[in-house]
Amino acid sequence: MDSQIEEIKNRLNIVDIVGSYVKLTKTGANYRGACPFHSEKKPSFFVSPSRQMWKCFGCGAGSSIFDFVMKIEGVEFGDALKILASKAGVELKKENPKLKTERQRLYEICELACSFFEKQLQSSSWGAKAKDYLLKRGIKEDSFKKWRLGYSPDTWQGLSDFLVGRGYRRDEIVKAGLAVVPIAVQSRIHDGEAIGKKGKNPYDRFRGRIIFPIFDLNSQVIGFGGRVFKEQNQKEIAKYINTPQTLLYDKSSTLYGMNYAKMPVRKSNQCVLTEGYTDVIMCHQAGFENTVASSGTALTPRHLNILKRYSDNLLLAFDMDVAGDSATKRGINLAESQGFNIKIINSYSKGEDPAEIVFKNPQGWEKSLKEARSIMDYYFDFAISSFDKKSPEGKKEISKIILTAISRLPNKIEQSHWAQKLSFEINIREEAILAELKKIKPAGQYQPEPLVEKKPTAYLKDFTVEGRVKLLEEKIILLALKDPSNLNSIENVHYPLFCEKTRNLLQDIKKADFADISQKQDYKEFFDALSLKAEVEYEEDLPAGRQADVQEIQLCLAQLKDIKLRNELSQIENAIKTENDEQKREELMKEFDKKAKLLHLKS
Repeated sequence: MDSQIEEIKNRLNIVDIVGSYVKLTKTGANYRGACPFHSEKKPSFFVSPSRQMWKCFGCGAGSSIFDFVMKIEGVEFGDALKILASKAGVELKKENPKLKTERQRLYEICELACSFFEKQLQSSSWGAKAKDYLLKRGIKEDSFKKWRLGYSPDTWQGLSDFLVGRGYRRDEIVKAGLAVVPIAVQSRIHDGEAIGKKGKNPYDRFRGRIIFPIFDLNSQVIGFGGRVFKEQNQKEIAKYINTPQTLLYDKSSTLYGMNYAKMPVRKSNQCVLTEGYTDVIMCHQAGFENTVASSGTALTPRHLNILKRYSDNLLLAFDMDVAGDSATKRGINLAESQGFNIKIINSYSKGEDPAEIVFKNPQGWEKSLKEARSIMDYYFDFAISSFDKKSPEGKKEISKIILTAISRLPNKIEQSHWAQKLSFEINIREEAILAELKKIKPAGQYQPEPLVEKKPTAYLKDFTVEGRVKLLEEKIILLALKDPSNLNSIENVHYPLFCEKTRNLLQDIKKADFADISQKQDYKEFFDALSLKAEVEYEEDLPAGRQADVQEIQLCLAQLKDIKLRNELSQIENAIKTENDEQKREELMKEFDKKAKLLHLKS
């Protein structure tokens, strides 16, 4: 297995793998992008091709190509290994049973269910009617295959019995979201009664519906959406039902079609967001492959984190309730505050969805995309058409809508631009507009993560010193990695100021034994992360800056001495409070006075 792991590493370039999830820009010898694991305004996520590692200096996450896939896909090592082996063209040896996790069992169940539904669409009589319905809506045969569309037979346990026959348990089928435990027996199951006894079996969740498989970013099936169709006798049943929350499927972090759209979104630098499965399928079929849907839910922070990996530009193809407090509006507000450029596609006829428009007039849909208006223009149009901009009350209501929207914009120049426009539209002095703007603090305002300078590297987390000391030690290490000769300014008497790990590392750097350091298991990850940070921080420095480096080291040393002295004073003070021997207390007090004078002289 170890040899296969090394083979996968050798065949893959970490820049290519990470770059398929994160928009990277070359900077010096490395690549930089926005961290996919936390929200940030200033990109602090770096990928080093020479070290084949990644590191975020904002949240501290970082490691190998395997750790990246595990973290971003939310999978365990065995699943990450399979994903990367597939990309590398490496055939894994017979699977270790320990790697066949519960998650992998659920993947297998979803894949088998998808194949079952596909076959039902193509071969059953009701499946033929469902297929005919889809064909009439404009979906072509090629799209049936690409999106793996299916049909669920209108039986209570058809799918479940099929999966049980393939060796899967009924409780696993429930966990995959494909079966439902009858309410009448749920309490007895909680009391320890097993699923599967006669008369108590779960029933299929999807019955008599067109099936839309839902994929993760690697095109693995993780859930399903089921839709009724006109040829059925609809008995007041829900038009759509979806897989509930499972170990694989989380609607708050799943965008339908993103597995196919991620590269087109990156290439076009914009993403079209629709509401329905058929909207996405029809748009892709017509060549608008940068289209996704939010799986029947409003935009969430997780959706935005995924989208931001590929583009900051969103085109929304659904109605928006500007005046209300809908989940849709709150999601869009969050996107605005995170710096997304949002446009509204509203030039098509009301009552028609994108799928219908694309089917009837793909050129018209393309025109709608090009003519999409900024969300701020959309707010202005709505507010001014809803209220009388000449009356005091109308001006107040218009300002309320527009100023709230302006306040969410993270860029002050943008805020100023729209404030000027509002001033012109309602004929109110700009000073008054800006004064009102300052009063507004919108709910859910985006709070950026602390910048990199405020956090020590995560690899220092095991040091037994306080956070401020970590930062000072790290700064000295970075300056040493930039130029080992900078350490000549540190005398032997200074080394006791450092913790053991820093002390040993600095001594090795001073000897310039980098090859030896980088191979020590205890140091390797730590050294690589700090070396990358040194490259990032000092890649544009000029050689003439060495004197400034030495001064910075001396400043760090002075602060370390000060912290050490204050800690010693605190320890002596505590010892004085607990010491009962008068003579020893006297000695401690003299020692305290001596160190206090040193601290006074330093300050």
